[in-house]
Amino acid sequence: MKNNFKESLTELLKHEGGYVNHPADPGGRTNLGVTQRVYEKWVGYPVDEKIMRSLTPDHVKTLYKVQYWDTVKGDELPSGLDLSVFDFGVNAGPKRARRYLQMLVGTTADGIIGPATLQAVKDKVSSIGLEELIRGYADLRHKYYRKLRHFKTFGRGWTRRVNEVEEAALHMAKE
Repeated sequence: MKNNFKESLTELLKHEGGYVNHPADPGGRTNLGVTQRVYEKWVGYPVDEKIMRSLTPDHVKTLYKVQYWDTVKGDELPSGLDLSVFDFGVNAGPKRARRYLQMLVGTTADGIIGPATLQAVKDKVSSIGLEELIRGYADLRHKYYRKLRHFKTFGRGWTRRVNEVEEAALHMAKE
């Protein structure tokens, strides 16, 4: 598989935007999609609003690579599917993203992508095609978001994001 991390990160950051601290968002202070809690764990010390507001893509790219891209095995997934799983991992947690991929390809949904899951992805691509697999993953994401209690507040944005990521993923799959 080709390494799509840089392109996927660029796409992700289009959706994550800058600093937010929406009162209805359980993530709290967030910048570039990184919550304060995640960033504090990453750097190993407490941070304040000023630090959260000052984050740049350079500050967070290694965090995204190590804690999200690598844990969903982005470099081992087909082009386009890598973006889809990475984006969902950032937005809803990497373990959930991995489990949804496993559910889609029919392996045990334990949240650990190993040889069996990667083989099941290859088999599914062979049987239904990469584009259908990407569409199926987007459908699972839509269903997940619709069930959330915050859908009324954030649903339009989540829906738009899934649709735009699906479109970008389908484009990547054709390259």
